[in-house]
Amino acid sequence: MPELLQFKAALRILETLRASGYDAYLAGGCVRDLLLGREPADFDVATSATPDVVLNLFPRTFAVGAHFGVVLVAPQEEDAGFVTEVATFRSDGAYSDGRHPDEVRYTKTAEDDVQRRDFTINGLLLDVARGDLTLEEAQGEPQRLRSAVIDYVGGVVDLDAGVIRAIGRPELRFEEDHLRMLRALRFGARFGFELETKTKNAIRSLAPRIHNVSRERVRDELTKMLTEGRARRAFELLDETWLLDEVLPEIARMKGVAQPPQFHPEGDVWIHTLMLLDQLQPGCSMTLAWGALLHDVGKPATFRRAPDRIRFDGHVEMGVALGADICRRFRFSNEETRQVLALIENHMRFMDVHRMKISTLKRFFRLERFEEHLALHRMDCLAASGNLDHWEFVHERWKAMPEETVRPRPLITGRELIAAGHKPGKGFREMLRAIEDAQLEGVIATQEEALKLLRDRFPERDTTGTKCKTSTRI
Repeated sequence: MPELLQFKAALRILETLRASGYDAYLAGGCVRDLLLGREPADFDVATSATPDVVLNLFPRTFAVGAHFGVVLVAPQEEDAGFVTEVATFRSDGAYSDGRHPDEVRYTKTAEDDVQRRDFTINGLLLDVARGDLTLEEAQGEPQRLRSAVIDYVGGVVDLDAGVIRAIGRPELRFEEDHLRMLRALRFGARFGFELETKTKNAIRSLAPRIHNVSRERVRDELTKMLTEGRARRAFELLDETWLLDEVLPEIARMKGVAQPPQFHPEGDVWIHTLMLLDQLQPGCSMTLAWGALLHDVGKPATFRRAPDRIRFDGHVEMGVALGADICRRFRFSNEETRQVLALIENHMRFMDVHRMKISTLKRFFRLERFEEHLALHRMDCLAASGNLDHWEFVHERWKAMPEETVRPRPLITGRELIAAGHKPGKGFREMLRAIEDAQLEGVIATQEEALKLLRDRFPERDTTGTKCKTSTRI
């Protein structure tokens, strides 16, 4: 169990620090998660020992954040794939850039250190020496665990009440690091907690400051919101705190955009999108999550009331253009951008599957990560009429169709065309496409059959598309 190894590594670090005369506690998110009965992602240590002391006490360390009082301590086993963050008790000075403290002052007391943290539920310390705890006991005996908690900020009360509350003055906490506004919403969504009133009001008043945060950091927070399993609640909180208009105005424009009730009884584009987000599972891929969020992003700009019904002509093309802008803005990788845009571009193709030729359907199956296209379409249907006929049709055939029939070895390539006397040119593509169509349809299966089809279908063409004498070699 990786978390057990990490917990034991953190315990050894605590024991070493205490044996050397320093205070040391588990701190932050790991304490919060243990109290909530969740598995911590990692175990952080807070100590009165300064970075130079920590660097000298442990044989394998990395001083990547020593100027902020943070040292990474690695286990002595070189193949262990984790490190433990050890942070010196500190009180921070001003944050001129809205992210990093201008000055770090070390302090000897854990209480001072806790006051500079973000939220009360993240300001808890765990003194394992009080309870001599194993990880199993920490996760399975909450009352015993609570007896070892040091709480200077009311974090335990807020955990019990389900409240996200900034430590001290909310405005000051968010001025120190503007990204904390998004983190507050992410924690609220993840745990199903409410934002404390003063904390929510501070986010509303400071929402425009989020533009001071790097787009990569904003992207990463939004991606976590989308992939942690409570995406709908996260985006409802973004809307409630006025951050949605700042970080994703294209999504905010979905609100109030009506849809034809015969196809979308659920309501407007915003409600439909929220219902998709509600279906995203914890740990889903970031491309599927962003594809779900953006699949109808082109609808607000293409809305019109036609005589027969509400229409969104060209909303897919508009969605691809807007999606590309968003991916550029948040600096997605090229691979991520391609997949997100492919999900937007192809999400309406399922409407045509019953009319597709088998060759067209097989080419549809060739889309990269086709399982994500299927997943998006299923969510799209369930967030609207609930009719899964198209999804079931495609899913059954996709599962039943062998890969070699979807991507068969070509019967004819450009090399064979040249050998048959054709000069390379734009006609090659048309001929090769015709051969592949017939192969995918099951009409031909051998090279001889492919050559015969070529003679029959292109009797007087050269590869430039002009009339010519049929090559005697074909």
